Amino acid sequence: MITYSINWMGPINSDWIKEHGDCWAAGRIDIYGVPDEPYPIEYGLPPMHAEDWEDFSKWLDDFETERLFSFEDLIAQYEQEVGTVIRWWKEKNA
Repeated sequence: MITYSINWMGPINSDWIKEHGDCWAAGRIDIYGVPDEPYPIEYGLPPMHAEDWEDFSKWLDDFETERLFSFEDLIAQYEQEVGTVIRWWKEKNA
């Protein structure tokens, strides 16, 4: 089975935190058990609200697949099963 877990990596820049608050988390999704892959696969995980990060992390702890899910498929599956939408951080003027 293929398993997924989150690895927190920030934000750690104090200026960014002062400007945007400390309620954000970013990092990567580590994917284990992919056939013919000797090392974990990683998907970058952009900043999301810390509450959503915690909920997504807990959900991934029990999530396994027989085939590799894309980043988009993981997010869609989570949002469908949990019935919520992840609150992603967005640049104000982007």
